[in-house]
Amino acid sequence: MLNLQRVAQFVAVVEAGGFTAAAQSMQQTKAAISFNVRQLEAELGVSLLVRSTRRVALTQAGEVFYQRALQLLRESEALVEDVQGHHGGFTGELSISTTPEYGQAKIIPALSTFGRLHPGLTIRHESSSAPVNLISGQFDVAIRLGKLVDSSYRAALIERFEIVAVAAPQWLERNPIGSLEALAEAEWVIHRRLPTPREWQVIGPDQETRELTITGSARFMTDTAAALMAFVVQGCGVGLLPEWLVRSAIARGELQHVLPEYRFPSQGIYAVYPNTRYVPAKVRALIDFLQEWENNRPA
Repeated sequence: MLNLQRVAQFVAVVEAGGFTAAAQSMQQTKAAISFNVRQLEAELGVSLLVRSTRRVALTQAGEVFYQRALQLLRESEALVEDVQGHHGGFTGELSISTTPEYGQAKIIPALSTFGRLHPGLTIRHESSSAPVNLISGQFDVAIRLGKLVDSSYRAALIERFEIVAVAAPQWLERNPIGSLEALAEAEWVIHRRLPTPREWQVIGPDQETRELTITGSARFMTDTAAALMAFVVQGCGVGLLPEWLVRSAIARGELQHVLPEYRFPSQGIYAVYPNTRYVPAKVRALIDFLQEWENNRPA
């Protein structure tokens, strides 16, 4: 059976980049760390590290073991927290990554309430539109748009929302759009993180689905919904944005819904977490809470 202490020391060496730094971070001697990693290699019958005078590097077997070791340590840590939680509630840290806009509008209010319900938890929230590596242990849960493409993750649907084409009123005065063809040929502001930002399906007034291929200029590209909306408000073209994000701007007259008789397919927001056999109770509790929170929120 694997010695978890040795596994943790091996992970520390990899993440610190060497035995000396790992020993300092774990407040142990370099000799003890080196001995235990060699014992771990002997138990496994493979070399995990390539050692040199300046640095250490993972072997191919070491890379595989490192990824699995991260999961093993996370699961063992979560198991201890769950057992302790049966007596005094959830403890430890719960780390969540969200996109900036959805996090601010939807998740942070929910996390504030969830935190009050579980005072033993430390909640760490970070905003980013970039993909995150959940296996590395940086986050417990990521809240993201779209379906899974990575089988090492699981996903739970939090809610669905509508997306709408919008433009600034002054831009529409100069560039009136009265048909789907005109919309396709218009100037657009594009979200560059989308896999196919120029290809969409739309549902017409007759409930028939049509293909929309954007052939017009897209001189402005950005990587967040908030930045995209700012470009559109400034009159840079048409943008496709979540209805919940542009609702207030439409009400203020800063934006106008373009061709409201056409609907784009609704989008899903998912809670994504590592696909491991053991899911920490605090992660399950958060996902259940977010689903109930969104289902009970007023539109």
